[in-house]
Amino acid sequence: MKLSARIMEQGLLTSKFRGTLQGALIGDCCGSPYEGEPMEDGTKIVLRKFLQKLSGPYFVAPFKPYTDDTAMTISVAEELIENKGVDQVRLARRFVQRYFQTPNRGYGGGAMELFAKLRSSRFENITQLARSQFGGRGSFGNGAAMRVSPVPLFCIGSETELVELVRKQAEITHSHKLGINGAILQALAIHQSLNLNPMKPIDTQQFVEDLMRKMKAVEKDEDDIETRNPEPYHDQLKEISSLLGKTEPTDEAVLNGLGHSVAALYSVPTAIYCFLRSLSEIESIHAENPFMRCLEYSISLGGDTDTIASMACAISGAYYGESIIPASLLKHCEASEEITGLADSLNKAIRE
Repeated sequence: MKLSARIMEQGLLTSKFRGTLQGALIGDCCGSPYEGEPMEDGTKIVLRKFLQKLSGPYFVAPFKPYTDDTAMTISVAEELIENKGVDQVRLARRFVQRYFQTPNRGYGGGAMELFAKLRSSRFENITQLARSQFGGRGSFGNGAAMRVSPVPLFCIGSETELVELVRKQAEITHSHKLGINGAILQALAIHQSLNLNPMKPIDTQQFVEDLMRKMKAVEKDEDDIETRNPEPYHDQLKEISSLLGKTEPTDEAVLNGLGHSVAALYSVPTAIYCFLRSLSEIESIHAENPFMRCLEYSISLGGDTDTIASMACAISGAYYGESIIPASLLKHCEASEEITGLADSLNKAIRE
């Protein structure tokens, strides 16, 4: 598989792979305590102090547990490493086995119902079960996007293969185009960041324009999307571009434009915006480290904080690499060594 010569020359690939999965883990673990909380000024101060303590060298505390976001991410990574691709039956078995081993990870009701049906059906007609959910419409949530970060690592040399594998892993639980395409958008954002030089500033508008062009191709000829707008993600990316052109837009403006819910359409674009805005200083966020700024900002917007922070920090980690991530923060997250090992195994898998 052909890799980016620029990344290979700089010896950044290992760091970027680790940064991607470590970022996803940290966003999940640090964001989950604030999920659904009203993010008022006092709560934001508590958040800031919480993150400062976790990233400090002398703070000792029990690890922060991960949620279903990371549990399913691990399953996707293991499937890619062991199978060199995505076999839907095998991956479905991984999801179900991991769920029943530790069900108290914050899984949504739809996922719990689906996993029970998958097990009782002996994993027959897998994608049909996903299509039958939510009155036959399928899920348009962000569950397929939240676990997608290993795919762009495995497919670093091919966007075509990336889109194919993202669809395959998504279809196990999501049949609605909004759920699937949200996962594709998140994977493309990580993929773009992997191929950028962290020593050079990002042209944020160009980053968005590249995603708009790619999503326009993904969304074309999809008349079955239940929306009046045939290109919803393309339009959300236009909103990101508009917000990036403003000076210090308010949180209210960001949430009104992009949202922060469990719907993929109203969380994946938000995560991408959080990453891009955090590349430079934010008046309300005091963190100087851009990864930490991304983490704090994405949680401070409230809503589905664990998933939005996980997706945003995965993109940030893909761009900067692991060197930007405070080691003391990472060690406070459950399974940090396992996640780092999976990143290294994915790196090895693409070379075999």
